Amino acid sequence: MPTVEERILSEKMQNLTGSAAPGTGIENSAKRQSVGSSILVLIPARNEARTIGSIVEAVRARLPVLVVDDGSTDDTADCARRAGAEVVAHPANLRKGAALKTGFSWAVKRGYDAVVTMDADGQHDPADLDKVLNASRQHQADLIIGERQFSEMPWPNRFTTPLGSRLLSWALGIRVTDNQSGFRLLTRNLLERMSLRSDGYEMEVEMIWEAVRLRMPITWVPIRTIYFPDRQSGFHALRDTLRFLRMVWHIRQERVHQDRHLSASTQIRKP
Repeated sequence: MPTVEERILSEKMQNLTGSAAPGTGIENSAKRQSVGSSILVLIPARNEARTIGSIVEAVRARLPVLVVDDGSTDDTADCARRAGAEVVAHPANLRKGAALKTGFSWAVKRGYDAVVTMDADGQHDPADLDKVLNASRQHQADLIIGERQFSEMPWPNRFTTPLGSRLLSWALGIRVTDNQSGFRLLTRNLLERMSLRSDGYEMEVEMIWEAVRLRMPITWVPIRTIYFPDRQSGFHALRDTLRFLRMVWHIRQERVHQDRHLSASTQIRKP
C-alpha cells in the first residue's frame, strides 16, 4: 500500500503532466520557456526509487534531466533511466555536495548554459521551475535560490532554518533569506568560476559564498514549501550542523580578509 508521501506526490505529478489545456496552464507555459534553451535540471539522489521516476517525468516535460545516483542500494538509477533521465552513478555514497559537483562538471562539459538543481524526494514542486526561469531572465542573476516559507516547516526546521540564514547573513555581510534550499539555478559563468571544496550539505552554503566572493548577482524567489510527515531526511542533525557552523566561520574569516584587502588596495590607489 502506498505511503501518504507517495499518494501526495503521485497526485501532484499527475496534475502537472496531464491536465493543462493547450496554450494554458503551468505545463505549457514552462514548455514554451524552455524551447531553444540550454538548461539542465540536475537531481542528486540516494535511495529515492519511490519518488525519482515521477519527478523526472514531470521535469522532463520542460527540460532535460540528469540524475546523479550517489551510491544507492535500491533501484534509483533504473527508475530514473526508465523515466527518461540521463544517469551518472557513484559507486559509493560520496554525499550530496559531491553528487552536485559531478553533475556540474557533466553539464559544463556538454555546453549547458545553466543548471537547475532539485531534490529527489518530492519536496520541490516542478511547477516552480517557471519562477526560477523567469527570475533568471528578469534579474540576470548568476545564482537564483528558491525561498521557502519557514512558518510552513515542521519543528525543528521552522526554528533552525531561519537561524542558519541569519548566521550566514552575519558571515557574508548581506541578507540571506534561505541558505539551505536545494532548488537553485546556477549560470555557466558561476559554474566555471566558483571553487567548491566541501562535499556535504554545507556545500549549498559554500555556493552562496562563492557567488558573493566573485561579485556575482544573487536573488531569491518564493517557492512552495513541501514536507512529508513520514519522510526521514538525510541531514544528520549533529554532524551536518557542525559542518555548517565550521563553513559559516570559514566564510566569515574569508570575507573579513577580502574586505581588508580591498580596502587596502583602494587606499593605495588614491592620489
